Amino acid sequence: MGTFRDLLAGYRRFRATEWAHQRARWDELRDGQHPGVMVIACSDSRVDPTIIFDSHPGEIFVVRNVGALVPPFETSTGLHGVSSALEFAIQILEIREVLVMGHGLCGGCSAALTQDLHDAPPGEGGFIAGWISMLDEARAQIVAEHGEDRGREALRAMEHAAVRVSLANLRTFPWIREKEERGKLALKGAYFAVSDGVLHLLDEETGQFSPYE
Repeated sequence: MGTFRDLLAGYRRFRATEWAHQRARWDELRDGQHPGVMVIACSDSRVDPTIIFDSHPGEIFVVRNVGALVPPFETSTGLHGVSSALEFAIQILEIREVLVMGHGLCGGCSAALTQDLHDAPPGEGGFIAGWISMLDEARAQIVAEHGEDRGREALRAMEHAAVRVSLANLRTFPWIREKEERGKLALKGAYFAVSDGVLHLLDEETGQFSPYE
């Protein structure tokens, strides 16, 4: 288990190695960032996109939250964290590729499937329940197919469905839909299997995820 003390020890290693070895790279980043791709991933500590894709500082713009979810476009008042990150990445930084990456053994997707946190008050699971409620429609389809089974096969179906839901919600944003239609933006889906470390890519035409070799 990592502690704050461990973080500080890691910082010392970073300053002695990564910072020193890539000093020219860090000097470039002082003038601004120009990442080529945005990755929307889960907050789960096991699925860090920068590690999975072996990327360097400044290469990917990352947004992480429970379940790697993108809410649909809306203009109601409120604090729209994911929407503001999308706006900044796509409209300001002009990123041209967005990857939604789900993962195996996802606690958020498990909660969406089991409904264990349904009606829980804030602070006891209520915030999580409200957030993952955007998967309710997808859950209904999975329950219709798998019945009362809440095992690994049903959970993986829920994890895959979450990626598709986020991609569909991305396309509810007017500027995202317009840029994709004009070929100025590409939306992609992927799934990282924690158990074996294999990345699966989504073929949106077939709706299937296949291992990337």
